[in-house]
Amino acid sequence: MSKSISIAVVGSGYVGLVAAACFAEMGHQVICVDNDEKKVEMLRAGGVPIHEDYLPELLARHANQTLKFTTDLRAATQASQVIFIAVGTPQSKTGSADLSYVDAVASEIARSIDDYKVIVEKSTVPVYTNEWIRRVIERNGVPRDLFDIASNPEFLREGTAVVDFLHGDRIVVGADSERSSGLLASIYEPLSSGSYYVSEQAVPGFRTLDNPTPVLRTTTKAAELIKHASNAFLAMKISFINVVGNICEAVGADVEQVAQGIGTDSRIGPKFLKAGIGYGGSCFPKDVAAFRYVGEQLGVDFGLLAEVEKINAEQKKRFFQKVRSALWTFRAKRIAVLGLAFKGGTDDLRDSPALEIIDLLLKEGSIVTAYDPAAMERAKAVLPPSDTMRYAADSYAAAQDADALLVLTDWQEFAELDLDRMHYTLRYPIVIDGRNLFDPVTMLQRGFTYLSIGRMGVHPTREVAAGRKLL
Repeated sequence: MSKSISIAVVGSGYVGLVAAACFAEMGHQVICVDNDEKKVEMLRAGGVPIHEDYLPELLARHANQTLKFTTDLRAATQASQVIFIAVGTPQSKTGSADLSYVDAVASEIARSIDDYKVIVEKSTVPVYTNEWIRRVIERNGVPRDLFDIASNPEFLREGTAVVDFLHGDRIVVGADSERSSGLLASIYEPLSSGSYYVSEQAVPGFRTLDNPTPVLRTTTKAAELIKHASNAFLAMKISFINVVGNICEAVGADVEQVAQGIGTDSRIGPKFLKAGIGYGGSCFPKDVAAFRYVGEQLGVDFGLLAEVEKINAEQKKRFFQKVRSALWTFRAKRIAVLGLAFKGGTDDLRDSPALEIIDLLLKEGSIVTAYDPAAMERAKAVLPPSDTMRYAADSYAAAQDADALLVLTDWQEFAELDLDRMHYTLRYPIVIDGRNLFDPVTMLQRGFTYLSIGRMGVHPTREVAAGRKLL
């Protein structure tokens, strides 16, 4: 392992907490700072506030040893060589990123600097943010030779964030001085040299000693743009395949076959070509809007991104109409919903398409019973209390005597359901699948009316449906 570096990570959300745990895993001394005293106490006591594979193991291994938690940003700044800012950058009413939390943290860091520090943007921020942080630091009287600003964007998928961090496609180090670039690159030396991957307790992944994570050194502005451009491009791929799926439905083709044909082209690749009910989460919606706003402010017409947003919004409406076509009316209908999080593997509900569809169902007078492996407690705090919104202990309990089953999140356990049991459990064997988890031919053979995205719906004969119900 390389020399241990003292690091402060400001923010203990999805990005900050994962980064702090992974830095400690790489052998560094880490202080994670948050202004939420209850959350800090929970982390000190061994709690895990978010659902992420391997995160509980890393926290158990390093918490209160090489990874400490505090509310004291001043002390953490003075004790650290590198300070990562990983606070929220929510979308403002104009579509731009709200950088008020970044500004507040930068100001407090400035008042705490007593020797050379590298201050690193880890939050997703628009281009020129590094310049604003620099101005904030200087306005607070810090000499220019006592700090550098760098950008080190994250490329983590919620649910697999720890593996993505330690086994990434690349590490982007954006810095405008050799001193800060070298210090930031040295933090990642266990990954870039491959030495981490031969350690006894290394988190498994595709990187090895012979295939370590590459480091891409850029300017700060280029690093800021890489993050926004990456997320905008991936959101565009999702919206593109969803429109292709709509065309497939219209002509009687299968979007899964079309996506496979597109994705095997090495210039395109198969990832993010999965038709569904649209993207959500903490990144894509706000980053697409923020990148479009940046273009507008610079006089660059980025209408392509406006169309991406429009397609994503329309996709949820199209799915809701698909449900209506299967049920005709909604009032007093019992609807089973599988999935609340914006995607499988996480408990994050931010901009979840599932919540938007549930809201439409409730407004139409449906009785909704939902199940999600990780996100139900969060959902209870987000969805308004209602006699018509219920939660179940598992998929089959949610489906008991339901008029239809909706699949809204791509959890693997949903794809592995016992279809015969589900057919028996439902009042009517109707499945509307927003994530294309099942094969239409199989669903037809099992006696289901089955509607999905970008594929023709299947409807069993009356005899087949009745026969399956008697099993």
